[in-house]
Amino acid sequence: MSFPLRIRSGLSTAGESGKMASKHLLRDTNGAVMVEVTIMLSIILVLVFGGIDLLFLFYQWNAAAKAVQIGARLAAVSDPVALGLNNVSRAVVDETVPPGAAIPKFIVTCDGGSATCSCSGAARACRQVGGYNKAAMDTIVFGRGSSSCSNLPAADRVGMCHILSRITPANVKIVYAQTGLGYAERPGGPMPTITLSLQNLPFHFYFVGGLVGLRNLQVPASTSSRTAEDLSSHAPTF
Repeated sequence: MSFPLRIRSGLSTAGESGKMASKHLLRDTNGAVMVEVTIMLSIILVLVFGGIDLLFLFYQWNAAAKAVQIGARLAAVSDPVALGLNNVSRAVVDETVPPGAAIPKFIVTCDGGSATCSCSGAARACRQVGGYNKAAMDTIVFGRGSSSCSNLPAADRVGMCHILSRITPANVKIVYAQTGLGYAERPGGPMPTITLSLQNLPFHFYFVGGLVGLRNLQVPASTSSRTAEDLSSHAPTF
């Protein structure tokens, strides 16, 4: 009769020991500091590295805006990316547009991404636009006398990529819009307003680029406009 009592007593003792062990485990604080440090250190590192990337983001934004200004200036004093554009002022002269009269309105858009130029407006002006001038676009992006960004030319020969190295011709869009300046048969060609902008240029992150949504974050479309001068990289022939 005592044997079952012993079994019950053993079971009871084992149950009480398990409860005591559970309570002890719940009250045990050994290693809590390590867990807290791990959590806080992870948060601090994300904030620090995120702050560094945020500052670098603003640097890229500012550099892109400066590069666009440099590109617009180069476009104003270089051969046009639209082939034949600098011949428009002479080619439009006929019985309806006599020498010295205003050049018909036109808008020429050159997209470095597709390497094409399109023209809208006066047909007699658009007929002179023959295509895309890759060498002229390279001058704007890589600087005078260069077809890559691997070399650093003299200060007066820098291109857009020397301000922000990730800029390529595919990121550049140029619009030549005739705004009434210049005149038919002007030796230096028309004087359109040149608007240069960046496109499809994502920000580059060093630390937090893997986070959702940041990988494809684009640099805002910076633009800069200037009045064309001679639309030629050399002095015009009079």
